[in-house]
Amino acid sequence: MVALSGTVLQFITFKLLYPYADFISDSYSYLSAAHANLDINIWPIGYSRFLHFFRFLTTSDTALVSFQYFFLESASLYFFFTILCVYNPGKLITYILFLFLFFNPLFLYLSNYINSDPLFAALSLCWITQLVWIVYRPALYLIFTQALLLYLCFTVRNNALYYPFVTALAFMLSKQRLWKKIVGMLLSLILIISFINNQCNAAFKITGKRQFSLFTGWQLANNALFMYKQIDVDSTQLPSEASRELDHITKQFFKHTPPDMENILSGYMGNFFIRQPDAPLRQYFKQHIESADINNTVADWGKASIIFEEYGSYLIQHHPGAFARYFMLTNVKTYFFPPLEKLEIYNLGNDEVPPIAQYWFQYNSGNVTSVSRTLQGKLLFIFTPLFFLINLYFVAGIVLFLIIGKKAQVEVQARRIILLISCFLAANFAFSIFTTMNVLRYQFFPMIICFTFGLVLMSWKSSNPYPEEH
Repeated sequence: MVALSGTVLQFITFKLLYPYADFISDSYSYLSAAHANLDINIWPIGYSRFLHFFRFLTTSDTALVSFQYFFLESASLYFFFTILCVYNPGKLITYILFLFLFFNPLFLYLSNYINSDPLFAALSLCWITQLVWIVYRPALYLIFTQALLLYLCFTVRNNALYYPFVTALAFMLSKQRLWKKIVGMLLSLILIISFINNQCNAAFKITGKRQFSLFTGWQLANNALFMYKQIDVDSTQLPSEASRELDHITKQFFKHTPPDMENILSGYMGNFFIRQPDAPLRQYFKQHIESADINNTVADWGKASIIFEEYGSYLIQHHPGAFARYFMLTNVKTYFFPPLEKLEIYNLGNDEVPPIAQYWFQYNSGNVTSVSRTLQGKLLFIFTPLFFLINLYFVAGIVLFLIIGKKAQVEVQARRIILLISCFLAANFAFSIFTTMNVLRYQFFPMIICFTFGLVLMSWKSSNPYPEEH
């Protein structure tokens, strides 16, 4: 009851201060894909499908934001009670976790975005809670519900690419018959393969090549170019004429960059070579692929991705050491200290939204208002260093687990859940530093998991919260 009344009161107050939803550049891509009811988009199609179907119910942006927020908090409630049931932490731990999950401004600001982040976080929370139950107290229905949740996560964000491996580990750690484990893993795999196949077919229709994601090539080339100034590339060895031309544009670009380009890249919030208009990828795209017809935007990005994937893959495969040093190592810092990025300012600092947003939500005009464009940055800045401290806290808890875990009366299933969560966080770390630039909203869900299990592990200092093993 406290959680319900508290979240409702917070949401009402928040919407009085921020009567309109928050928009970023990705928002308009999602809205355009939803409006056209596309089968594939630059980003995973799940959130655009969600927007498309939600509009049959209402065009209110407040209704959409409220659904995102209360779905996220409902998922948090499911996760919270699962932790209480499985681990029975003390009162202090319970109160701290309760405040973090239900009186946290980050939940409100993230849910106010027209973006996939809140939906993905809510689905992911439900998914990992189901995995906890599969390990702790398996039931037949969990085989089907977790498979559906995994499928939905997979359609909403590419961050779910490593989720199937975590799911497989959960089934292997669970105490149930072998056939149930096999069915659980196979059902998840079948649903995911079906989605991948549909996306590849849709990509083939508009680009001429089967691709799961129309953004993969862009991201791969962007990541590879972070090391470009530190390596020598023999363009005659590149696999195609398109790659050689892109490399020529890249060489010309780096000839005119300042000497401290490495520092500029390491301090840049986001994908430099994708976002900057004068960067090589954008130059090549504008010269060779970008069409005048705005309706072809998705196809154009997909066609460019084919070339960029070839080029980026070649650079990484031939210079793995430089890639590890100049991209991955730099990315480790932004992983542990993820910047607020677009969370720092409301509506990217603008007072207006484009026509697609005005049309979709039936605004009377393109003007949007808020109590302050900069207030959220002042409130949320603490979460950047806090994420680092939460990770340290979790690692300290793991060390404590290894030291006293064998002596403590810890239920076997509870031990296995700790192993599962540790593997999840390790997979998220590896995925994050290799594939993408890190910002706080990407690490929102891992932050919840890391914080929660850090509390659980460190609670051993004062007491043993686990039931005795029988």
